[in-house]
Amino acid sequence: MKTTPRNIDFLVIGSGLAGLTAALELGRHGKVLVASKVDASECNSFYAQGGIACVIGHDDSVEAHVEDTLATGYGLGNPEVVKQIVQSGYDRVHELEELGIEFDLRKRKGKENEYDLGQEGGHSRRRVLHAGDITGQSMMQVLITRVRECENIEVRENLMAVDLVTSGWIKQPGQNRCVGAYFLDKKTEEIFPIQATCTVLATGGLGKVYPYTSNPDVATGDGVAMAWRAGLPIRNMEFVQFHPTCLYHPQAKSFLISEAVRGEGAELKDIRGNPFMKDFDARGSLATRDVTARAIDFVMKKHGDPYVYLDITHRSESFLRERFPNLYAACLRYGINMASDPIPVVPAAHYSCGGVVADVNGETALPGLYACGEVASTGLHGANRLASNSLLEALVCGHETAVEIAKVWRNYAEEVSIPDWKRGDAISSDEAVVVEHNWNEVRAAMWDYVGIVRTERRLARARARIRNLRQEIKQYYGDYLVTADLLELRNIADVAELIIRSAEQRKESRGLHYMADHPETADYLSSTIIHDTPGGPLT
Repeated sequence: MKTTPRNIDFLVIGSGLAGLTAALELGRHGKVLVASKVDASECNSFYAQGGIACVIGHDDSVEAHVEDTLATGYGLGNPEVVKQIVQSGYDRVHELEELGIEFDLRKRKGKENEYDLGQEGGHSRRRVLHAGDITGQSMMQVLITRVRECENIEVRENLMAVDLVTSGWIKQPGQNRCVGAYFLDKKTEEIFPIQATCTVLATGGLGKVYPYTSNPDVATGDGVAMAWRAGLPIRNMEFVQFHPTCLYHPQAKSFLISEAVRGEGAELKDIRGNPFMKDFDARGSLATRDVTARAIDFVMKKHGDPYVYLDITHRSESFLRERFPNLYAACLRYGINMASDPIPVVPAAHYSCGGVVADVNGETALPGLYACGEVASTGLHGANRLASNSLLEALVCGHETAVEIAKVWRNYAEEVSIPDWKRGDAISSDEAVVVEHNWNEVRAAMWDYVGIVRTERRLARARARIRNLRQEIKQYYGDYLVTADLLELRNIADVAELIIRSAEQRKESRGLHYMADHPETADYLSSTIIHDTPGGPLT
């Protein structure tokens, strides 16, 4: 079996769009290790159906895309950051095409084909490039192929990061910086350090903090939790986006009905067949995700219904099969024909607009550590994410992160020695049920008290319960040998606390954060920052 290198130029933790984009660029400058805790393709990027927002149509403009993004972010987006990312999208998309991505084209009689652009909630123009309804999958398959072709890049799967390592923690003289991380080899159960000149956090999202989510099982907030434990500032964690339309079916797990379906005319109705979105927003079913998710939540609770319908039966079967081939086939497997049956849907945790404070070029408060993609809070999204801006951010910021690292990485080249992992008196646990029970408790508390609609009383209950659970988890972590399940439990509990504390700081309703006892949006504008730390690696 191939041995994982213990010393590397560039360590990329995560194998989604942001991580692989950074790795491809870094591979031109030195040796890169991409660490993925499961298969390299198992990430949020892979499951992105809708597409990537990019100013490319003749009737579109950077100014219009910036305006839509800032409006959706309810004042908390950073205009300079938004403009920089939107402006960079065109070049990055064409680089993707050079790598082998093929976006759908629209045939025009007597004229050259042009991009078949979709429109989604919050967009004033059609600007969403897509590859069928599996855009993320198409991107990831090409990027994984290109990464594996690069001699300077090694992808190691089943490596789960335990904690970041800083020079301050190992008492290295000089400026405190990130020098690598500890990893658990999930196959051998060995824990060991990987030393790196520069480390890129590209660990993705945190949807598994909630029991109902569109995210795959890997989305346990690992990067945010590790960064917090390393002492980095964490911003705007209260803004968790709930995707309005996840399939409601007993056999469907985390199956997302793309926003592009609403973009093509699908209408939301209650189970009695009554359209309701116009009662909440003039844009109807094309309202932004926060408005749509709250409207569905309200309708479900008002009538005691377990779901609502997404109805696109007015479109022809031929159109639906061509526009949504994979989605159409998947629904058929669950006994739903999109052309004749309305689709039962419920909201589910989908995307985190908060995260590790980072610039567009990935720089964080800790030298040597960079963050890009969903794990980072760059200022693009503000209080709510505009649909299909996530792949755009991952692509642009992954590239910019690598460009920045290439300029400075040799400045960090100095002798460092990370100590081996010490087991101490830890023993194997015969009580795995404790981990599962606590896992379920964390997620249930978050869904019941820190969901789509919040109150101060619910948040206080959640905080008390999560803090008790974190104490139990800390004790368990110290007594027993580390496992992947235990690491993920520790991370979701840490992230849960960050979400709760951030939500308690915001005494207003803004974007994705809705407080029933503070329903108005305040006049002031501010971000929530948590900058304490629960401590470094426990070895």
